[in-house]
Order: sequence, then C-alpha cells, then structure tokens
Amino acid sequence: MDPFTHIKSVLAIVLGLSIAHLLQSTLNLVLHRGNKKAYWVHMLWVFYVFLIILHFWWWEYNLTGIKIWSFLEYLFVTLYIINFYAIAYVIFPSNITDYQDSYRVYFYSRKNWFFAFLGFSFLLDIIDTLIKGKQYFMHSGTEYEMRILLHIVLCLLAIKFDNKKFQAALVIFFIAYEIFYIAWSIPYIGK
Repeated sequence: MDPFTHIKSVLAIVLGLSIAHLLQSTLNLVLHRGNKKAYWVHMLWVFYVFLIILHFWWWEYNLTGIKIWSFLEYLFVTLYIINFYAIAYVIFPSNITDYQDSYRVYFYSRKNWFFAFLGFSFLLDIIDTLIKGKQYFMHSGTEYEMRILLHIVLCLLAIKFDNKKFQAALVIFFIAYEIFYIAWSIPYIGK
C-alpha cells in the first residue's frame, strides 16, 4: 500500500463528515423548517463552503506525488481538513435556538469565527501547497499567490464589517471567484 492510500482514508472520513454535515443541516432546514428563519446570505455561504470542500478534496489528489511522508506532514494535513469541518460546523450549527431561530441573527453573531476559520484555511493552503514540493509551489504561479492574499484580506475585512450589503456582495464574489478558479485551474485527474 502506498502512503497516500493510507492518508487519503483520513481525508475521506473528515471531508465526508464535513459534506454530510452541510447536506444534513440544509435538508433539515428545508424539511423541518418550523420556526427557523433562513437567510439567503447564510445559505450562499453554506454553498460556498460545500464548493471549497469539494474543490479541496479534488485538489488533494496532487498529494499522490509525495512518495515519502513524515508524521508532521500527515498531522498537518489532518489538522487542515479538521479546519474544514470547523468551517462547516460554524456556518451551519446543529442548534440556533439561542439566536431567535434566525440564521441571519446567528450569522452576524458568529461571523467572526466563520471568517477566522475561513481565512486560516487560506494560510494553511500555502503550507499544503509547499508540502507538495517546491516545484509544485512555483508552478502554482502569481494568480495563486494573489488569490490567497486577496481571500485572507477579504476575510479580515468581513470580520471587521457587519454591513449587510458588504456581506452579500462578499459571498457572491467568493462563489464567482471559486467557480472561475475551478474552471480555470483544475486539471483532469490521471493526466
């Protein structure tokens, strides 16, 4: 068994739990809405988180190029994917009764945590890219570096500003950028 086969099982478990949490929470809201008030900005962030987790999972195929793994690299990748689970849970918690059963109230009361975890994921991405090798990192190019910097700055601004229009524009920008980035940068697996 090659090392990546062993490591990808942890990836699959934690990322699968993240996606399952988002899907289950979304379906619970749709099917058992009750008094819970949905908020479109929150739901777009849920979609964005789903999209970045799928994108990350796809991109981690590039870890197959690493033939020798240290425990620290394994620990790092595990902590990185745990951060994705934290993002999924923070954006869509199991219970919002303390927030007037309103996802709008919840989102604005916990947005700092959400954007802190999200911004942190972009910092972790730099290390993840370096683990794949210096040549891989150099091949990532200027657009990658600009993407990381832009997203970190925007996450910091999102922590600072509660403005509803800013938050709405931000989630639309993040989704559009991610879709563009996926279409522009993702290779086919096996090529």
